[in-house]
Amino acid sequence: MRGEARLGDFLKTRRSQLRPEDVDMPTYGERRRVPGLRREELALLAGVSVSYYTRLEQGHSLSASPEVLDAIAGALQLDDTERLHLHALARPAKRAGRRRLAPERISEATGQLLAALAAMPAVVLGRGSDVLEWNRLGHALFAGHLGFQSARSPSQRPNMARLVFLDPHTRELYADWPSKARAVVGDLRLMVGEHPDDIALHELLGELSAKSPSFASMWADHNVKPCATAAYEMHHPLVGPLTVVQQTLSNGPGPNIVVATTEAGSSSQAALALLAGATSSITPAQPGDRVSTS
Repeated sequence: MRGEARLGDFLKTRRSQLRPEDVDMPTYGERRRVPGLRREELALLAGVSVSYYTRLEQGHSLSASPEVLDAIAGALQLDDTERLHLHALARPAKRAGRRRLAPERISEATGQLLAALAAMPAVVLGRGSDVLEWNRLGHALFAGHLGFQSARSPSQRPNMARLVFLDPHTRELYADWPSKARAVVGDLRLMVGEHPDDIALHELLGELSAKSPSFASMWADHNVKPCATAAYEMHHPLVGPLTVVQQTLSNGPGPNIVVATTEAGSSSQAALALLAGATSSITPAQPGDRVSTS
């Protein structure tokens, strides 16, 4: 999908989700044929002409100034993350067409950090949620049914988004699967905005849309939210129920580390310790196993 089409879809979807009463817009009791604000109402709130806003929605213009985009973001009641996403969608493409980016690698420093996190589940994720590496507990908690070494081969790397939507084992891990699924979709939306020319990322989106009606429905909502910190109740096949807080450790552009923690002294901490003992024979990642090629 071209940049102007992505921008138009985002604007139309968000406008349809905003009701007149959300912005104190009088309706005088009239019956509306479609949900959400009309184009002229949104344009009025943003302080732009109806014709100009219509061109943006129809993909006929990608020349909106940052000030206009901020005004539209305010009218749509976007948060900071969504506002930045809107700016990314409106940014003209720097190159024609899409390309297949080089396989990602984790740096030596990231490998050392992963090894230092051996006492807690940790996974290194690349763009599009490819698993670049995991430590022993990370593998055991999130994907113990897969081979531990699978993350070390670019051609065999697991993908967390694919696992969440297409893998029955992963789906059963989460007591509130829809919450986890929406978080994955929100993060993928951000990735598309940041890497619009990444062929592999668009192939992943196409596969998930074709194979998972749930993904297709959630993707159509255009919700944008980074997977930063969230608590999830999990039902692990080896140790039973536990609640973990998944946090994303980011150091600017590049792979992120997702760690899972539990409350001190809780039954969840005990379950995680039991999982560590049950999987202690798996060899963890070693510092320097991967060196960045960037």
